[in-house]
Amino acid sequence: MILSLILNISSVSVVTGGSDGIGRAYAEELSKLGMSVIIISRNQEKLDRAARKIELTTGREVKVIAADFTKDDRYGHIQENIEGLEIGILVNNVGILPSKIPCKLLETSDLEEECSKGRGVILNVSSGIAKIPCPIYTLYAASKVFVERFSKGLQAEYKSKGIIIQMVAPFGVSTPMTGHQKPDMVTFTPEEFVRSSLKYLKTGDQTYGSVTHTILGGIVQSIPTWVLQSEAFQHHFREYVKEKVGG
Repeated sequence: MILSLILNISSVSVVTGGSDGIGRAYAEELSKLGMSVIIISRNQEKLDRAARKIELTTGREVKVIAADFTKDDRYGHIQENIEGLEIGILVNNVGILPSKIPCKLLETSDLEEECSKGRGVILNVSSGIAKIPCPIYTLYAASKVFVERFSKGLQAEYKSKGIIIQMVAPFGVSTPMTGHQKPDMVTFTPEEFVRSSLKYLKTGDQTYGSVTHTILGGIVQSIPTWVLQSEAFQHHFREYVKEKVGG
């Protein structure tokens, strides 16, 4: 496994948004690889339920931290709970998170120590739609563009330190946020996507996480902007979303 080649597997992985979906899948996969796992999310009940499931599956203890990322005072609470730990990998899977938490963690002595060791991984989960103008999902797509630029900027700053900072940009993944779309050739289960995406850690500052989504990314980016912005496209896209996700 490529992760064992670039990390101390005995170190700790921190996964935000770790109570369900892609976040929980990352936590479970990293636990299976032998890492100690801390999952962070807002809902204590969902966190506890996710931790129990991961522990039953992997036989390894999972620590939980309940935190509402819309409140600034939570960042100090999180830091108190991870102080002194050797953090090997940070998975940012909360939509609003990348604007704050990575900067906070990069200022701590823990990550500075990781820099001195020449290893460490930060994965910022974005979306494939960050690559195109996306009517209907305008704000969501714009926020994911920020994640892309943020990740690339940080990777440039910390690459020489041996830290991998990568944007992960999936398309279809069956999660609560996507209405649990039925998995198919394009739509992955969270577990399938995470297992695939971890194989691409050494491929650069961004990845679609799978061959299928990489091909889809190329197709989507080849669509002329005028098509994406047309009334006809917006109508059909809206109907597609209603069918797949509901609402």
